[in-house]
Amino acid sequence: MYFAGIDIGSTITKVLIKDDKEICATVIVPTGAEHRRLANQVVEDALKQIDLTTDDLDYIIATGYGRINVPFADAQVTEITCHMRGINWLFPDVRTIIDIGGQDSKGIRVDNGKLVNFVMNDKCAAGTGRFLEVISDVLGVKLEEIGELSLKSTRPADISSLCTVFAEQEALLRLSEGVPIEDILAGIHKANASRIYSMVRRINIVKEVAITGGGAKNVGLRQALADRIGFPVVVPEEPLITGALGAALIAAERCAKNSPEELAEKRRSRRFEAATFFDEESTRGQSG
Repeated sequence: MYFAGIDIGSTITKVLIKDDKEICATVIVPTGAEHRRLANQVVEDALKQIDLTTDDLDYIIATGYGRINVPFADAQVTEITCHMRGINWLFPDVRTIIDIGGQDSKGIRVDNGKLVNFVMNDKCAAGTGRFLEVISDVLGVKLEEIGELSLKSTRPADISSLCTVFAEQEALLRLSEGVPIEDILAGIHKANASRIYSMVRRINIVKEVAITGGGAKNVGLRQALADRIGFPVVVPEEPLITGALGAALIAAERCAKNSPEELAEKRRSRRFEAATFFDEESTRGQSG
């Protein structure tokens, strides 16, 4: 049997297909304006990797920012639950999850695979992938390079503001003062880590800690967070797919609770919409 998880984030869409034992296929692409058509296309692209069609999917769960715009999904589940389930499958000992996405960041506390509490920053760009995108543009450094470059710093710059606009101004000021770019980036990561830490500590940070989302691909931010928290963190091999993985795991569970007749009816009611466009450029390493 095959199960699909579709995670439509604010900036990145992820699809994961798994069978009863393992992950079979994944696709990660930019989220476009046409959520419905994009969702259909990325699912088809994932299925092509394993020579299957949509008729082979036994259950489909949608999650994320755009989950209601997946008309062929059999159900929708919140991203908090899906991230928790995905990480629990990968790292059963994790008790705190920090998800750093493109437009928001989240802290999730779990215990034995169950949700204990969560907190979210969705009203300010600080502590998100968008914050880092702005800074990389200001400093003229590629987003995928800022993490490694920041690790070369010997004296991180003092970036006092956690507001994106003011942090941008501070970065430009430090640049005009002749501060090396690596020191500015290290200071930015330190400020960003402090913002994320202040949010997540409200739900009580407990070992082990996992970092997911596009921000987890930034080695400089990962190190700054580990330093601020006070102990090492774990990161999935592909930190963008944990929500889609959790959705696929939930799909498998829900499939088992349905009769063959109910599953057949769900297949008949699925509404796939052909894609009129598809941007194949992957943004792996950017925002989640």
